[in-house]
Amino acid sequence: MTVLEVDTDPAELGFAAERLARIDRHYDAYVDTGKLPGWAMLITRRGQIAHVATGGKRDVEAGLAVELDTVFRIYSMTKPITSVAAMILFEQGALELTDPVAKFIPSFADTRVYTGGSDLKPLTVPPAEPIRIWHLLTHTAGLTYGFHRVHPVDALYRAAGYEGTLGPPGADLAATVDTLAGLPLLFQPGAEWNYSMSTDVLGRVIEVVSGKPLDAALDELIFAPLGMRETWFAVPDSARDRLAALYTPAAGAKLRRSDELGASFLAPSYLSGGGGLSSTLYDYHRFTQFLLRRGELDGVRLLGDRTARYMTRNHLPRGLDLAEFGRPLYAESPFDGVGFGLGFSVTLDPVATHTLGSVGEFAWGGAASTAFWVDPVEEITVVFMTQLLPSSTYPLRPQLRQLVYSALVD
Repeated sequence: MTVLEVDTDPAELGFAAERLARIDRHYDAYVDTGKLPGWAMLITRRGQIAHVATGGKRDVEAGLAVELDTVFRIYSMTKPITSVAAMILFEQGALELTDPVAKFIPSFADTRVYTGGSDLKPLTVPPAEPIRIWHLLTHTAGLTYGFHRVHPVDALYRAAGYEGTLGPPGADLAATVDTLAGLPLLFQPGAEWNYSMSTDVLGRVIEVVSGKPLDAALDELIFAPLGMRETWFAVPDSARDRLAALYTPAAGAKLRRSDELGASFLAPSYLSGGGGLSSTLYDYHRFTQFLLRRGELDGVRLLGDRTARYMTRNHLPRGLDLAEFGRPLYAESPFDGVGFGLGFSVTLDPVATHTLGSVGEFAWGGAASTAFWVDPVEEITVVFMTQLLPSSTYPLRPQLRQLVYSALVD
């Protein structure tokens, strides 16, 4: 295991030690009351570790503690990784943001747009313009998730076997994407924002462009150069004893173990660029440091500085935020004052978010309540890991923001 430890006195990095300690107490209280199995977190400033801590159990039934090398299913924290890989290929000239997706995945040439009717008899029209690569990166393609359960097209996804973030048994990525291409879009490409399987489609684009399966492509483009040796689609046998168990809430603020929901991370039938990776605190810390340094880490540059900055600007039309341009999410906090870039949420107005933060901070989280953010203004990165589905169960992530920023005293 690679060692993670505090580099220097937190006070030298502007943090009050006693205020950092109350973060640990806060999440330990969730564990003590049976609301959370366990947790791990890492806070850095100016590239140095200011705080690293763990609490609770990675396996409640077996009594196994969360440790610094525990493996977590990161679900949608896969999306920024896939997005970075696509932009590395963009920098190589292998694709353009304006390229139609059908250039790489021909089944998208015949996509239709929902205009009315029901999931049993939808009315559709041709798209006014094709889905383009930038639509996939910004979730403005008109794709969706079956678990949203708010639209007839969501029901069509479920009928096709796409209830959650992963598909039916036996479906590989190519077959999955062709299935999605045959389902109606919620809206005209570029007209709205809707959290979706867009990044799964982007993963298939990466396969076609690179000529490699997505796992091999991500390893070559990101994991090997950054030393992320414990980030996988299929957790190997050698690491399965470190894989945290997955839990959902049960009656009386208790937890119910849900092995069946996490089984696909052991032997996935398809490689989900939108939600299929497992990782460790250390590996995702490496990724956040790469992002903080605008595309470079330890002398290895994978993205140009300008590309990294471009990805973390708000790409929603007219500078709108997600509350204005997006369809509602089942999130633990609203998206007022938050825009979206190429694979990341982007803070536009911390006052509108009703929590602490900085303009330009970029972030995302995962379905099992994991989270990360990078704050270029304060030069802070935060990685939080746990395994509780769904992420909207408790306000773990907004609380983490107020706890971390209130620990800054410089």
